[in-house]
Amino acid sequence: MEEVKLMKGNEVIAEAAVRCGCDGYFGYPITPQSEVLETLMEMRPWETSGMVVLQAESEVAAINMVYGGAAAGKRVMTSSSSPGISLMCEGLSYLAGAELPCVVVNVSRGGPGLGTIQPSQADYFQAVKGGGHGDYHLIVLAPHSVQEMYDFVGLAFDLAFKYRNPAMILADGVIGQMMEKVVLSAPQPRWSDEYIAREHGAWALTGKPAARRRNVITSVELDSAIQERFNLKLQEKYDTIRRDEVRYEATLCDDADYVLVAYGSSARIAMKVVETAREEGLKVGLLRPVTLFPFPVEAIRELSHRVKGFLSVEMSCGQMVEDVALAAECRVPVRHYGRVGGIVHSPNEVYEALKSNFSL
Repeated sequence: MEEVKLMKGNEVIAEAAVRCGCDGYFGYPITPQSEVLETLMEMRPWETSGMVVLQAESEVAAINMVYGGAAAGKRVMTSSSSPGISLMCEGLSYLAGAELPCVVVNVSRGGPGLGTIQPSQADYFQAVKGGGHGDYHLIVLAPHSVQEMYDFVGLAFDLAFKYRNPAMILADGVIGQMMEKVVLSAPQPRWSDEYIAREHGAWALTGKPAARRRNVITSVELDSAIQERFNLKLQEKYDTIRRDEVRYEATLCDDADYVLVAYGSSARIAMKVVETAREEGLKVGLLRPVTLFPFPVEAIRELSHRVKGFLSVEMSCGQMVEDVALAAECRVPVRHYGRVGGIVHSPNEVYEALKSNFSL
């Protein structure tokens, strides 16, 4: 049975984790996402579903606890904010290298370093290009509403297990702290040990039955030729994800002369810019990437054959703009507008940037 509640973005991450049958959350407090752990502690799911909720001694400990739970085929997750995610990056590389599914939430804040506690989108490179070492990718989802914060937890788990790969929900302090109405789905039970053994026993550490060889979870390989074959296998998997899992939302792009490209909270601001531009007779559209990896390359490439320019709107010094420019293949101008240091741009600022960049 569905429920409708007024909730904060961070709170619904916790609500979604419990309702989608998460087995374990391991995290450490950091602004602006501390309410995830706080809400889970208030909900006390260990008394209802048996879900484990643990405040680790550090972010490094938390991501390695996630590694252990994921190796057993359990649905496990963590959340943090930018500096904390940096500390988790070695573990994320290990998870990708061991092909283990998990969900990581980053409610990002301004940096570099400790920076500020205000919202930012400057973790794009870290999330999409792989903040840890080696040739790997995370599946990255970018919510632009509290409802999507809720919906994407279940989706992230589905994608993580489908591809045996860590999935990240990349939000920011605006989405994490804002409150909106959200539709909550009916709770789902946690997977039984029997289900995990049946569905994921080919790789998960579920205990060795007599009928199969033991499973080994590791990301180390001393033979360089074998490591190369494994890396090529990973790249084939990422190519499949690029082909099959691209998600985006196009608004008024069919007749647009200029297209804003924005994700997360910036997309909400860009939507207002589109409305203002249309009222003044300017044909402006919005393309909102929902998946940052895989990125909607083909959608932007197709638009580049018929629009006059793109404006990448980000709360950063310009990170996603590089992927927009690569997708556009130099056919049309690609410009960037952003505020940094935790300053959220206004629709008026973005609209003026659009007009000045393209002499409208």
